[in-house]
Amino acid sequence: MIGGGVTPALDEAEKVRRVYEREASNYDRNVKLPERLLFSGGREWVCARAEGEVLEIAVGTGRNLPHYPDGVRLTGIEFVPAMLEIARRRAVELGRPADLRLGDAQSLEFEDDTFDTVVCTLSLCAIPDDRAAVAEVRRVLRPGGRFVLLEHVRSPLRPVRGVQRLLAPALHRFGADHLLRDPLEHVQAEGFSIELLERSKLGLVERLLARKPGPD
Repeated sequence: MIGGGVTPALDEAEKVRRVYEREASNYDRNVKLPERLLFSGGREWVCARAEGEVLEIAVGTGRNLPHYPDGVRLTGIEFVPAMLEIARRRAVELGRPADLRLGDAQSLEFEDDTFDTVVCTLSLCAIPDDRAAVAEVRRVLRPGGRFVLLEHVRSPLRPVRGVQRLLAPALHRFGADHLLRDPLEHVQAEGFSIELLERSKLGLVERLLARKPGPD
């Protein structure tokens, strides 16, 4: 504890909640251009690799919902109530059965070995403790289960990374967004097997398919 108040992690979580509560009604409109420029086809790529019992962490406004294949049994968690409400409306409009509920990716309420696939798109950049979220993904995946990720990441190119460093403080302060994270580090540290890794857009965009080790 600091000064008898809340911990930095709780402060950061509340900051994320406040930012996205404020932006929820405009979120879909605001992300259209950056998604088209940087992440075109990414949501389709991720959802096409989902199978069986699927958990989406940080489901947001439900932008992935139209892209899941028929037959998956979808559960989604979201930390921000206003975003979750939009996602639920979208699921109804699409006729997409889904269990969408409030939840924290850093501390999932599910039992160990529950899901065949966990999906995360453009969310680890905002989750305060991204390492904890990846550890929780591993815990709730069944042995041999898939973790499918789309994210903006720290570029390996020095000039691009330098620009990211300049922009990072303002984007974190006003948007609760971390520009310099590299989820691959946490995925490898948690013992996942990397099956596919794609980098694009000057190393800013990462598509990742990893698998939890199966039984020996």
